[in-house]
Amino acid sequence: MSSNKKISVIIRSKNEERWIGHCIQSVIDFLDSPEIVLIDNNSDDKTLQIVRQFQQDPELSKGGSHADIKILTISDYSPGKSLNLGAKSAQHDYLLVISSHCVLNKFNTEKHIDDLEEYCAVFGNQIPIYEGKKITKRYLWKHFVDKEVIDMYSEMEERYFFHNALSFFKKQTLIDHPFDENLVGKEDRYWVAKMISSSLKTLYDPEMRVDHHYTDNGNTWKGIG
Repeated sequence: MSSNKKISVIIRSKNEERWIGHCIQSVIDFLDSPEIVLIDNNSDDKTLQIVRQFQQDPELSKGGSHADIKILTISDYSPGKSLNLGAKSAQHDYLLVISSHCVLNKFNTEKHIDDLEEYCAVFGNQIPIYEGKKITKRYLWKHFVDKEVIDMYSEMEERYFFHNALSFFKKQTLIDHPFDENLVGKEDRYWVAKMISSSLKTLYDPEMRVDHHYTDNGNTWKGIG
């Protein structure tokens, strides 16, 4: 893959010691020598210790090279502020945003990059995993269907739908159209509404996929069961 098609991966973390290592390992396994930009919200558990193990041990990187990981600490956290910081700090032309408690298990690099020539962003499928068990896709999870959808509209939320637990952009797109840094949540929904109102299109692609593991504080998990 040519250097201009390399991918920087933005991961936001706050006390994610249980899953952060699984997330990073999956990114290394599926992407060709990615840059990882970790935006940490003052974790006080083992999150950063685990991340630094990936920086130091070359055997954990596909192809025998170390993982290129940049750790940034953010204060006065908001989802949009952290993502905008990650985009500005990334060195590659393409950005994958993934939740720190998601494990990547399907990613077609060439296809997804080609899709960004037509769509301003692509987001992927999420398989909900509750304490190791795949659960029925109810509530918010019902959006993650098995077919491609252009400009997905959520009847449940009565607005356009997009989700940053697994999303893919050109870096320049997020530089030109940053996320709202004042929002405490749903920054992805407000962002996609602005994109679509500007006649830009988005794509949901089920062939981009993660296992999304349960966390007590995960907003996606409200109303599980």
